[in-house]
Order: sequence, then C-alpha cells, then structure tokens
Amino acid sequence: MHVLLVASAFNSLTQRAYAELRDRGHSVAVEVVLSDASLREAVRRYEPELIVAPMLKSAIPRDIWTAHTCLIVHPGPVGDRGPSSLDWAIHENVSRWGVTVLQANEEMDAGDVWASVACTVPPVGKSNLYRNEVSDAALAAVLLAVERFASGTYTPQTQTGASDGATAMARPYFNQRLRRIRWESDSTETVMRKLRAADSFPGVLDELLDGEWFLHGGHPEDELRGRPGELLATRAGAVCRATTDGAVWIPEMRPRRGPGEPATFKLPAAVALADRLPGLPEHPAPSDGDAARRTWADIRYREDGRAGFLSFSFPGGAMSTSHCRRLLHAYEMACSRPTSVLVLGGSRDFFSNGIHLNVIEAAADPGAESWANINAMDDLVEAVLMTTDRLVVSAVGGNAAAGGVMLALAADEVWCRAGAVLNPHYRLMGLYGSEYWTYTLPRRVGPAVAGRLTRDALPVSAVAGQRIGLVDRLIECGPQDFAGEVDRLAAQLASSPTAQSRIAAKKSERDRQEAVKPLAAYREEELTRILRTFSDPDDPYHALRRAFVRKEPPARTPPHLGATGPARRAAP
Repeated sequence: MHVLLVASAFNSLTQRAYAELRDRGHSVAVEVVLSDASLREAVRRYEPELIVAPMLKSAIPRDIWTAHTCLIVHPGPVGDRGPSSLDWAIHENVSRWGVTVLQANEEMDAGDVWASVACTVPPVGKSNLYRNEVSDAALAAVLLAVERFASGTYTPQTQTGASDGATAMARPYFNQRLRRIRWESDSTETVMRKLRAADSFPGVLDELLDGEWFLHGGHPEDELRGRPGELLATRAGAVCRATTDGAVWIPEMRPRRGPGEPATFKLPAAVALADRLPGLPEHPAPSDGDAARRTWADIRYREDGRAGFLSFSFPGGAMSTSHCRRLLHAYEMACSRPTSVLVLGGSRDFFSNGIHLNVIEAAADPGAESWANINAMDDLVEAVLMTTDRLVVSAVGGNAAAGGVMLALAADEVWCRAGAVLNPHYRLMGLYGSEYWTYTLPRRVGPAVAGRLTRDALPVSAVAGQRIGLVDRLIECGPQDFAGEVDRLAAQLASSPTAQSRIAAKKSERDRQEAVKPLAAYREEELTRILRTFSDPDDPYHALRRAFVRKEPPARTPPHLGATGPARRAAP
C-alpha cells in the first residue's frame, strides 16, 4: 500500500513509523507540513491510499480529510484530547497511559478510533518516555490501524463506543504557570515531576543568577543539602540545586530569548552559566559501591563476574569533546579490569548521536571545536577497535545516529533493542564523517550497502539493521527490561566455552588487518576530508549546523524523503 506520512518534523517517531512501514512492504513518502498549501500539493503529487500523521501540531485541512482517510497518532488514551497529553500524564503521576490512532475530523483528537494501545509510565523524562514506551505503543497502534484499513472490512469506533472508551477529557495547553518551580516550598519529587514533564521541550522557565533560563532535565540527589533554590555543586557540566528536602541535578539549560535576539539552544548547565556561575565545588560521581544512591552520573561502571558494564547516558545522545574524553578514560579503566566481556552502553534511550553540535555552535571557534570533538570521538572509537584482550559488546537500547552508530559498530557484537532506530549516515549535516566509518561500515554490510546507507540517508529499523548486518542480536523487550536482558546475555557470553578462542581469533584478525591497511590510514583519509569542511566558514556544514541547533524550519521537505518502495533486502 502507498502511505503518505505527514508530520511537523521528521522526528524519532516519524522515522520509526517510516522505517517499520517499509519493513512491512509498504511504499512510503514523507511530507514535512509547512503550510496547508504544501500539504495539498503533496497529496496531489503522491496520490496516497492512506495518510498517517505520527506527529502533527496543526490540523489537516477539511478538503483533505474528507477525500482521504487520515489517521492521527495521539499520545494519549482514548478520550484524552489536547496538545500536552504527556505533560499532564507526568504531572498527574499516572502509572499507565496509552496511544490512540484516530481518524481526522472537524474536532482535534475527537475522531473515530482505529487502534489504541496502553503503555506504562516509568519515572523518566517526557522525551525519554516518548522515544520508548510511547513509541512502542504508537507503532503497535499504527501497524494495527494500517492493517485494519488495508483489510477494507474494519469499521472504526466512536470514542465513546470503543472497547477502551472513556469520557472525553480535553486538557488545556500545559503552560509555564503550571510548570513553575517554587523552590522555597517544592519537594524534590515535586520538582522532579515538573522537570520531567518539560525535559526536552519546552523546559521549565526559571530565574537564576540575575537571568531567565529554561531548565532541561533533572535527576534527584539524596546527599547534598542547602537553602532551597541554592546552587550547591557542579558535576560533569550539570549543576546541583537545593530543594526543601534534598536537591536535584540539572544537566542542561537554555537562556530565555530576548526581543529581536536569535533563537537560543540547550547547553550543559555549567557551560550556559559559565560567565556568571559562582565558585562551586565539583562534586564527583559516586563510586561503584554507592550505586544504590539516588544521584546523577552520566557514566557508570560495574561488574558481574567476568562481565564488565560501562554505561553512559548523555542528553540528546550528543557527545561533546569533554564527554568523549571522560568516556575514553572510563573505557581505559574498564579495560584494566580482569573481565572477558565488556558491555558498552546498555541504558534505555539514546545510545549516541555523535558529536555535540550545540556545544560546537556555542564555541568561540566552531570549526576548531568541531575538529577537537571529532578527534575525541575518533580516539574513543579507536580504543574500542584496538581492544583485543576481551570481547566488546555495544548494547544499543535506544536510537543512534551518525558517529554514534559507528561507535556501536566498533564493537565485536551489536545488541539492539527492537524499538531502536539507526541513522548510519552523515550527509544531512554536510559531513563526510569520521569515526573509522570507512572501515567499520563496509566490514559489516559490504561496500554496496554501505554506499547506499550513507547516500540515501534514511532511517533503518533495528529489524532491518539485523537483516543487513548492522545488528548481531535483536532484543525483544520493553525499555525498562533492556538492561536486565543485556546483563543476562553478557553473563552467558562471558561463560561461553568459546569466549577465549574468540578473543584469540579477534587478536589475530586485528593483526592481519593492520598489516593490510592500518587503522591510522583510515583515520587520516577521513580526517583530511573533514578538516577541509571544518576549516571553510562557507562550507554548507556550518549553515546546516546553525539551522539544526536553532531549530530553524526547513524551506521544504527534504528531497530524500520522497516516495520510496519497501526496504530493500540487501544481503550483508
């Protein structure tokens, strides 16, 4: 069937819907909705059998939904209506929520129901919830709705008549008045709910150090104490701020945009506050023995028998120069331990999206910071590729892109949660790429498929990734269960009778490959090309980076998102 996806942006959910619909044999096109006129033109051009809107902030015009079946994905259970569904769910501390696929009609979110799927709501930020539990439920509902539509026999139900129907509840927009943190009276749990409900967007507007800032993300702290609202410490770019009964770590902040000023963007909190931050102690992350503490650390290491686990979680999956250097230091420490298996990653949500474009944009010399960042990424990937005394596993619990995919591919095995989406390309940011991709990607999928992946610049589902060789093991589980499944599988691998022979064979193969073409040669070739990009202020990369960081809307739907057939079943 020919499906047109319409969305306000080609976001994570739209990418997953695109990839999984293609996996199931559908021809799919994408239209980024910039105006009613552009949407009408796309419908005329593609003549879709079905229109699906995974993430749409505006209403579909009446003349379109009366002529075509248009399915809207609403991130709320049947009966829920309004633009702030997940914000309200987190604010009200619900334990279960859902996703509804409904047919567009005159009233927003009020159409007949084609499918609905429930999901749990763990204590995580809104964007984390959206990319994981909500994404799983949304894809299950979308695929069921598409199947029902294709059958030609299914009749959607009114919301009051649906099997899981509920009284309609139209919720208002969740504005900053509702989000406001009252530091003098709010407990840690109250502050955490407010931060989680706004973590990626729009943030919580607050006053701090004679400025107005949007706070993005939060993690509870159970040891540090101070006067409510007081800044207590820094850690790896985050700041710790006291509540009435504890404290919270705030990893990112964004200055409020002033009249006539350019759009602002998120940065590590200590970087955003750098010119006004008082002298605060750098409070180190707890040792492995304090793992049960409620605190924040973006890098952790632990062991279970012969398996070591180096987990990391950076906001938005972006890895700055500092992130890469700290992770490399932790990796080298982990490699000094007497383990036979080392798991890299393993957390829910993002694995990595490569270099940190926001930090680069904020630098005094973005070209120089780009160069420092890509070299720090290369150093990390090189360390993984040169590890020959143990097996290394990349455990990809969430989405990965660009250099983040190549970091995963440096390992001996890639284990991927079934709901993850991979974007193994750099082209859309105007980059040739580095991270030894010219070695690792063809090694995995072959030169022809590697060329197609980097040229087409399209998302790949975890299932398709396994089929073409990007992924070795597909882990079918919910986001909350991924770490436990990785632990179990790593223990099996470490105790496998073939583990030591695999390690010996790995070292021999690395020596052989070095003799044929050393890794240093791949790095030099890649960096020679990318240095020209970073050094030229007129190179398209710089304009593309600025537009991405400041979330400038595109002038049109990117051409590569036009109609495509089913995902090709290329052999690895």
